[in-house]
Amino acid sequence: MGLSGCATLGWYGQAASGQLDILSKREDIAQLLADPDTDPVLAERLALALDIRAFAVAELGLPDSRSYTRYADLGREAAVWNVVATPRYALEPKTWCYPLVGCLAYRGFFDRDRADAVAAELSAQGMDAAVFAVPAYSTLGWFADPVLNTMLGRGEAWLAGLIFHELAHEQLFVRGETAFSEGYAVTVERVGVERWLSARGDAGALARWHKEQALQAEFTTELMAARERLGSIYGSGLPEPEAETARAAVFADLRARVSALDARAGDERFSRWASREINNAHLALAATYESAVAGFMRLLAACEEELACLHKRAAALGRADSATRQRFLSDTDRS
Repeated sequence: MGLSGCATLGWYGQAASGQLDILSKREDIAQLLADPDTDPVLAERLALALDIRAFAVAELGLPDSRSYTRYADLGREAAVWNVVATPRYALEPKTWCYPLVGCLAYRGFFDRDRADAVAAELSAQGMDAAVFAVPAYSTLGWFADPVLNTMLGRGEAWLAGLIFHELAHEQLFVRGETAFSEGYAVTVERVGVERWLSARGDAGALARWHKEQALQAEFTTELMAARERLGSIYGSGLPEPEAETARAAVFADLRARVSALDARAGDERFSRWASREINNAHLALAATYESAVAGFMRLLAACEEELACLHKRAAALGRADSATRQRFLSDTDRS
């Protein structure tokens, strides 16, 4: 217990210092845009981020906080690295508990080496573990979250989705219920990006985004189907050697199916993903983000596509008891 306590204190220490480091590097975007020495490419991306933020507030009903009015260059490729882990023959992820947000299905580190070390330790204990680079995260309104350099390396639609997603967490986050909170944020993100691109009048960008969404949906479908097959294997009571053989076959089939998506993508992104070691942790993460989206989309349809109504009804679910939210998630799972 003493060693466990030291490890926990160590995690809080790196979390506090990492957050303070981000806060110390913030610069006001308006001042950067007014500075003639600001790199023109960076200035263009920061101006876009401000436009996206303004759209989020005016058109999506998201919080008009100080978030995304400042910029921080972290000098690294990710904001944090999240460790996700499951038992080798089960799909429910290990959770870690925190004072403000409750228990979550991941542990975040500001240093990649620390994340890798924890994942290796969990693997040595016989668990499936994976490390995921995260470009941004929300402090849920406790701090003014900045635009980060890690958010600016991809296209306009991706940046818009990221800002909409993180502001949605400021709008609603239910302590300890990751799937519910992420389902809401993913729904707001996707609806928001479609409306942002439509408002911009860029039919080509909207068409490309729809294609990307279709590809991502196929990818997610393959992950969730593999997860369901693994669930049947793990719940069957097979002896461990047989369960190991059966799970290896599922992962091999998943690699083949995901790699086949390259033909429609026009590049090798899916085969690159499939070339890594794949385990339960990768499937647990997909379930965390996707399992509640269908339910929130049905709520939006019942609201006649009015986001203000969706926010209100989602907030009511957030205030309800956990059993009510679990019924909502169960209905989603059956859809």
